[in-house]
Amino acid sequence: MCGIVAALSDRNVVPILLEGLRKLEYRGYDSAGLAVLNGGLRRLRSAGRVAELAAQADADRTAAPIGIAHTRWATHGVPSERNAHPHVSGGLAVVHNGIIENFEAIKRRLMGLGYEFVSDTDTEAIAHLIAHRRKTDPDLFDAVCAVCRELVGAYAIAVIAEDDRSRVVVARCGAPLLLGLGKDGNYAASDAAALLQVTRDMIHLEDGDVAELTRTGVRIRTAGGAAVERPVHVSSLSADAVELGHFRHYMQKEIFEQPQALAATLEMLGAAHSVSPQLFGARAGEVFAGVKGVLIVACGTSHHAGLVARYWIEQMAGIPCAVEVASEYRYRASVADPDTLVVAISQSGETADTLAALKHAAALGMSRTLAICNVAESAIVREANLRFLTRAGPEIGVASTKAFTTQLAALFVLTLALARLRGRLDPAEEAQWLEALRHLPVAVARVLELENDIRAWAERFATKQHALFLGRGMHYPIALEGALKLKEISYIHAEAYPAGELKHGPLALVDKDMPVIAVAPNDALLEKLKSNLQEVRARGGELYVFADAGGEIAGSEGVHILRMPEHYRLLSPVLHVVPLQLLAYHAALVKGTDVDKPRNLAKSVTVE
Repeated sequence: MCGIVAALSDRNVVPILLEGLRKLEYRGYDSAGLAVLNGGLRRLRSAGRVAELAAQADADRTAAPIGIAHTRWATHGVPSERNAHPHVSGGLAVVHNGIIENFEAIKRRLMGLGYEFVSDTDTEAIAHLIAHRRKTDPDLFDAVCAVCRELVGAYAIAVIAEDDRSRVVVARCGAPLLLGLGKDGNYAASDAAALLQVTRDMIHLEDGDVAELTRTGVRIRTAGGAAVERPVHVSSLSADAVELGHFRHYMQKEIFEQPQALAATLEMLGAAHSVSPQLFGARAGEVFAGVKGVLIVACGTSHHAGLVARYWIEQMAGIPCAVEVASEYRYRASVADPDTLVVAISQSGETADTLAALKHAAALGMSRTLAICNVAESAIVREANLRFLTRAGPEIGVASTKAFTTQLAALFVLTLALARLRGRLDPAEEAQWLEALRHLPVAVARVLELENDIRAWAERFATKQHALFLGRGMHYPIALEGALKLKEISYIHAEAYPAGELKHGPLALVDKDMPVIAVAPNDALLEKLKSNLQEVRARGGELYVFADAGGEIAGSEGVHILRMPEHYRLLSPVLHVVPLQLLAYHAALVKGTDVDKPRNLAKSVTVE
């Protein structure tokens, strides 16, 4: 969600801070600000885009060798300049990502001590608390360490003080923060993308870490105050990977990157004739062998990937599979089974609800944990015992696309591994599925060739206020994902249902102004689906059907058919979601919405 950039160097860091914020815009935000030290503490804030903040900095000729910057996604207080970060107190400035759960108690105590609050944020309480602590413990590093022990909740913070221009102090607990080690200075940010402009050498802080950055080095303490060394990682990302290139939007770029993202994710299969459990970690064979059930925890698009996987795992591996919305899972009394494999799915690996669900499951005694994730050094990957990296590359658009299809590919590989270990997959069938996976990038590339036809459909959608998506079986989650994409970026209200549920309520909504989108592969449920579509036509509804080549559904007045290049059996969901992504993208283009940064949404949801 919110983004943090901090820098101190032998040169002017303002361009570094601003460029870092631009690279973090994908995370979602409603205001931006920065604070620098150069002859005093100078703060600039804008209730708008980073471009507005940059214009302020240019007009003000802001320059300094040390500073912090922030993009805010509102949690406490409306989007406004007075609620924008950084917040200041006693000559220091603080930026913060996360939610401080005990801030009201802290605020009451500080107000009783005479501190005046001018914003509605929880962050201002941190600023005043550090300022108050420094009255008895003037060392900035020591003061921040002490304050962090008082904070309850999730946070990443960066602090500078005008009477201490030699350092930046940062801390992390539950929200992402990493350090960047440069030749002419040192840096911190919420995401590696913000620091690629200055370095690829990075340190991922652990929960509870507090770090001091100077121009020549870094010093890290644990939550308990002990000095600690964290390993330096060389980021595999390149600056080019987060550039737009010739595409109009990141979402479009990422939709068209899906063939190579899938190829990279499946590269480890090589020319293998069988799926090795070791793809998921050295102990995976031992862990998988005793599995009697699978529990998938995820949010949003990743949850939809889990819903598809449930069909695969139960059908092919014969293992019961439950899929939980991560934000709900730990707030109900559930029955724990130590023989359950807990699978946490996340694009960023920092999704707060999914991370909390994973920890909750482990606390209940379910220690067989697997992370399916796109970010190697993320919190969820570090928390889980096993891992599978999807290798989709940076995904900047808020509406997830290539992360979803690579998650599906990873989950299908998991299904094959479980099925093989349970003796439910003979060698010939396994070889066929492996070949299908290797061909998957080519199959997706052929689906992308349908873009022009989908663009024409999208022009019809731009005038609609509502849409209904239908699917059956393992394509019902694909209908859910299509509806989510449409409402995320075009702001058209969309719902998805299993097609058989039409007559149990949703059919009341169908009329000539309610377009109905159907996912209609050539599978065992096609005849059932055709009957459901007739129910729509009988009520005057207009149908848009994504059918497979050779499908038996014929186009007619009010029934528009777009045929997929081939039927891909159990892997069909990977193909059928792609045209739904394109439909949402082109509908948003026609409507003129902000495709990559839709209102009210954030890419990396690091708070509950």
